[in-house]
Amino acid sequence: MTQVNEQGRRRRPSLADVASHAGVSQGAVSKVIRNAYGVSPAMQQRVQRAIDDLNYRPRTGARGMRGQTFTIAIGSEMPQLGNDFFTQVTTGAAHGLAGSGYQLIIAPALDGEGDKKVLDALVDRQVDGILAISLEVTPSYLDRLAEYVPMVLVGRHDRQNNYDTVTNDDRAGVTSAMEHLLALGHREIAHLTVGSGPTRADSSTPHAIRQATYERCMLENELRPHVVFSDASENSAYIATRLLLDDRARRTTAIFAGNDTLAIGALRAVAERGLSAREVSVVGYDNIELASHPLVSLTTVDQYGVKIGATAIELLMDRIRETPTEPRHVELDPMLVIRNSSAQR
Repeated sequence: MTQVNEQGRRRRPSLADVASHAGVSQGAVSKVIRNAYGVSPAMQQRVQRAIDDLNYRPRTGARGMRGQTFTIAIGSEMPQLGNDFFTQVTTGAAHGLAGSGYQLIIAPALDGEGDKKVLDALVDRQVDGILAISLEVTPSYLDRLAEYVPMVLVGRHDRQNNYDTVTNDDRAGVTSAMEHLLALGHREIAHLTVGSGPTRADSSTPHAIRQATYERCMLENELRPHVVFSDASENSAYIATRLLLDDRARRTTAIFAGNDTLAIGALRAVAERGLSAREVSVVGYDNIELASHPLVSLTTVDQYGVKIGATAIELLMDRIRETPTEPRHVELDPMLVIRNSSAQR
């Protein structure tokens, strides 16, 4: 029978649970976990089967029982620590926790590191809740993890049973950006996005949805989509845009970037060529602080990152206090902010 704690969530399996399930002593389980000398292959298999069946994870803290740690963790996938949208969300989360007695800790999964590793470490350290931002892990993995620790996911449009999500309406945001560029007379519009090839049509990630919406808008206007892939860094976007502008067969007149970091890289390449916004317009997504700088003046879609962070914390605190009967999926309405980086063709 599944055991639950006083908040109604499944209790994390203990070492004693594994020992009982495997029909061995706790000492034997400890030896297997530590890969101690003298454990037979049969014993290793028996204990490992019990660990897998129970989804047991050893605790890193030397605590006899789990109590509140009054810590909320943000786990996020990012190419570098200075990611501006992450800063917006974190600011909103910090404001949401003000006066609550909870401490916010940040655990970034920098480019090339495993997102699962970060989440596992947070669970092992017994944080009271996790705010996950666009992590590259499967919804089923997150759903299972959320059985043991309250969790809210930011930036993906998942529809799972055990965690809430906070996003913006990516389809509406991209549609407003594309309608703006089309109204300005642009027809050769390229899309600069993160990735290395075609994305799954059913993906819940923001970049996949933004790409699919861009392609739909182009096709509905009987135009040819052109997707340019980059990694998540500004410099990679700059290099990709230089190559795009070198392609004389296309004569691109506008670039819609999947986020503002990519758009800033594209703007650098455009400015380096001495091209005006009338010749090559650039539109981003996020409305980071730099976008409003007069020397940048980036047209972009504001998805209200600070509000997203504050909303996510509100949902997470509800989950910490009590388990909601149904998952909640909040979708904020984005707004196009028009500045000088886009102009009439």
